[in-house]
Amino acid sequence: MHLLDWIVMLGSLLGIVVYGVWRTRHVMSARSYLQGDRDMKWWTVGLSIMATQASAITFLSTPGQAYDDGMRFVQFYFGMPFAMVFLCIFVLPIYYRLNVYTAYEYLESRFDLRMRTFTALLFLIQRGLAAGITIYAPSIVLSAILGWSLNGTILFMGGVVILYTAFGGTKAVSVTQMQQMTIILTGMVIAGLLLVWQLPPDVSFQDALNVAGRLDKLNVLDFKFDPSNRYNFWSGTLGAFFLFLSYFGADQSQVSRYLTGKSLSESRLGLLFNGLLKVPMQFLILFVGILVFTFFQFTQPPLHFNQSNVALLEKTPAIASQYRQLEAQHGELFQEKQKEVRQLITAIDRQDEAQIQDQRIKVKSLIDKDAQMRQAADSLIIRSSPQAQVKDTDYVFITYVTKYLPIGIVGLLLSVIFAAGMSSTSSELNALATTTLVDIYRRSFVKDKSDRHYLYASKALTIGWGLLALFFAITARLFENLIQAVNIIGSVFYGVILGIFITAFFLKKVQGRAVFYAAIIAEAVVITVYFLDKYDIFKLAFLWFNLLGCGLVMLLALLFQGMSRRL
Repeated sequence: MHLLDWIVMLGSLLGIVVYGVWRTRHVMSARSYLQGDRDMKWWTVGLSIMATQASAITFLSTPGQAYDDGMRFVQFYFGMPFAMVFLCIFVLPIYYRLNVYTAYEYLESRFDLRMRTFTALLFLIQRGLAAGITIYAPSIVLSAILGWSLNGTILFMGGVVILYTAFGGTKAVSVTQMQQMTIILTGMVIAGLLLVWQLPPDVSFQDALNVAGRLDKLNVLDFKFDPSNRYNFWSGTLGAFFLFLSYFGADQSQVSRYLTGKSLSESRLGLLFNGLLKVPMQFLILFVGILVFTFFQFTQPPLHFNQSNVALLEKTPAIASQYRQLEAQHGELFQEKQKEVRQLITAIDRQDEAQIQDQRIKVKSLIDKDAQMRQAADSLIIRSSPQAQVKDTDYVFITYVTKYLPIGIVGLLLSVIFAAGMSSTSSELNALATTTLVDIYRRSFVKDKSDRHYLYASKALTIGWGLLALFFAITARLFENLIQAVNIIGSVFYGVILGIFITAFFLKKVQGRAVFYAAIIAEAVVITVYFLDKYDIFKLAFLWFNLLGCGLVMLLALLFQGMSRRL
């Protein structure tokens, strides 16, 4: 990496950290540390919410998702605007009226201490695991660029985030996220423009869109109802609606962001701002992935995008020789495919539908052969290193960034990834510390200490959760896709958490004992269904876990409450 890229990347990141530390130098109370001073304007609240959700995984994994599977992942976010409206009407007024630190405080007043503690523990488990993945993702990038060991890189990356989050608390998180989102959005727009500029002179932007469309990459909408399909209109509108209700309404990493608003109106505007902008932002990120796909139709991509795997393979000469032969065949296939893609463009320009269909079939056949060669390369990698993770879609975008972007822009795009990682991880650590202190430590164990004691305890808990997240990151392995990994982990828990809150808000006759047993059974069912799906015994897309968990809690709670009255 060029010196200018280092200056741009480190300058951006260090500038954000220093700014956050300077702005929070006067935080001297537990309330300010955990809750801020509740003086944020709606646009800061909105950008903070977006930055919390937009982790480094978003910018590493989502373009690779589009490269491999097209635009249909954007349907995952269709339920978000409806969830934001629901929360603004029904949930925010309750939190503001009770003046809570965490969402789980409400559950004690509505049910009992047991429900508050149980729900807080569900949050701590799933968010603690997710925090490990959000550290792991950017560490992959830094490891690949610097040639450091992955574990050493995780410790370095996580350590930086832990230090500045532990220093400034929730206000440090909020005041830095506006700068982080500015870098993120600017960087992705520049990446999209450069991808169009780097297309061959005889290939226009419209040509690129036509090729992507004919190869089924612009598949934004899928109205076919299929419970086993992860991304279609119905799972994205219904299943994801419940996921976002739980994430934004009952996940402390988000609740703490909009509770920093200056007033109820500011927080509502911030949530609505997020709901309106999130779908276009995700569309932009996915579209960048589509442009990367079209770019690599005219510029030869590597046979395997994760070069650290290739480096391991090179240590076994016999296997390395086979890999080089496969690379040569892959190069020949690329030349043939590029020729057929250009003929597809010509057919589209002529509006010759018969030739378009003929060329489309030829190109897709060559893409299938390309996939077979990549599978053969994966087999060679596994032979050389049986523990290697060969799924490489998370490396697609970063390969483009590091190999094909101009000097200086590389540093900017890398700062996008790291800024996103810092913003989401810092929010998670702050939320984990707040929930642990308020809902467990101060409520059930150490009740009557000074404000200074709780301030220092909050900082210690931030560091403790950071170290635990580092442990999860070090022991993590790539799922099918990092962006899916976070959403799957969330969906296993979020539905049950949401069911508890919906029961609390709307089923006024249900008491704590009934909902407690209902939540335990519902969580057990969701976890069972997850493993049944994982091992192909019973297929159900993970977004439906949210509806399943929520519905089971409400149904069983009503049933148990009715049974208790008859006994």
